[in-house]
Amino acid sequence: MAEINTVSVIGMGYIGLPTCAILASRGLDVIGIDVNPTVVEKVGRGEIHIVEPDLDGLIQKVVANGKLKAFTEPQPADAFIIAVPTPIDEDHKPDLSYIFAAGRSIAPVLKQGDLVVLESTSPVGTTRQLEKQLAGLRPDLKFPSAFGEDAEVMVAYSPERVLPGKVLAELINNDRSVGGLSVASSHRAVELYSRFVGGDLFMTSAESAELVKLTENAFRDVNIAFANELAAVCQHLGLNVWEVIELANKHPRVNILQPGPGVGGHCIAVDPYFIIDAAPEHTRLMRSSRRINSDRPFTVVRDIEALLEPGKTQTIACLGLSFKPNIDDLRESPAVEVVKLLTELPDARILACEPNTRALPAELTDLGVELRDALTAIDEADIVVLLVDHRQFALIDPEALGDKKLVDTRGLWTWAKAKRPDARIEGRKAREERERGHPLRRASDRDAA
Repeated sequence: MAEINTVSVIGMGYIGLPTCAILASRGLDVIGIDVNPTVVEKVGRGEIHIVEPDLDGLIQKVVANGKLKAFTEPQPADAFIIAVPTPIDEDHKPDLSYIFAAGRSIAPVLKQGDLVVLESTSPVGTTRQLEKQLAGLRPDLKFPSAFGEDAEVMVAYSPERVLPGKVLAELINNDRSVGGLSVASSHRAVELYSRFVGGDLFMTSAESAELVKLTENAFRDVNIAFANELAAVCQHLGLNVWEVIELANKHPRVNILQPGPGVGGHCIAVDPYFIIDAAPEHTRLMRSSRRINSDRPFTVVRDIEALLEPGKTQTIACLGLSFKPNIDDLRESPAVEVVKLLTELPDARILACEPNTRALPAELTDLGVELRDALTAIDEADIVVLLVDHRQFALIDPEALGDKKLVDTRGLWTWAKAKRPDARIEGRKAREERERGHPLRRASDRDAA
């Protein structure tokens, strides 16, 4: 089979665009496809429409040297990577319409020898549904489910596994699951990903690869729910949850995540529902965790409401809107949900600060929320609410808050103020290593060893 030289990436969003950049930087001819003409025009000029470190320079380079071209309609290629959204509807049911729209769009340009890889986070069985759709649209081609190893078009599933803010590095360095609908499909997909993945590639079935992706994010959702539940316990008992977690994590086999105002993003807040929908009778823990994390914005608002003085107009400054630190992504953000809920409070003026965006989303401006920089927002506020621990906020001295009432959902300032410099007593082993001149290993090094 001929070598893969041209790759088409369907969807140039938070995953698709960095994937285009990495593939093109490896010498492949890359065709980026997006239904949004504004995105296509920007990429065509070597510009980006998302915030991701180092992506702008790489896109500029691969567009300038002709390795990346952008279109609104699919073009012929040797391999097609589908990286489109898979949201949930109001009933928490998976919405796969973007995947099947992508399938319909590429079907006319498929040819013998092509590879189709679905990367979008998907319920178990979606890759086979996509293949069935393609086979129906192109009966002149042979697909794996009907023709096995004699198929003319290879089909596989390989989910991304990246952290926003570190996408480029993690696309290259992280291990990856590759699940083909045939052995040949798996090997063909491995051939493609080997062009840029430095981590290990693990071949499995498409269904297992689909569940692996969902499992990773459902596990983190459960862990965060535990942290959020622990935060409620500590508040009830008058204890500092940040201290409790930090000390508990000194145990070599304990790794509690951090509590916060909820869970957001396109993965952790969404993916567990794909498993729950497939096996509702066997996912009680996952359903409970989703409920705990979904309720957190309401808990935060109740904490803020308790600080208000009845009958007096007060200003509430909300710092951070993205679903996690140091990015501009507001998808499923619990911080946005908190701000929306706050607009329902009587006699409350709401300010918002998000250093990674130049404008508030319409859903907030329509509710009267005003955009401010952090220092201005704090200066005007009666109550300061830290929702996202952006690096810019860490530079603010907690003492500068003065007499402001504070709700710190991330422990950025409250734990920094509460820490005692004399709380740690050096152990015998640490003393001996220090006295011998050996550098002390950090706890993270010890845990990793």
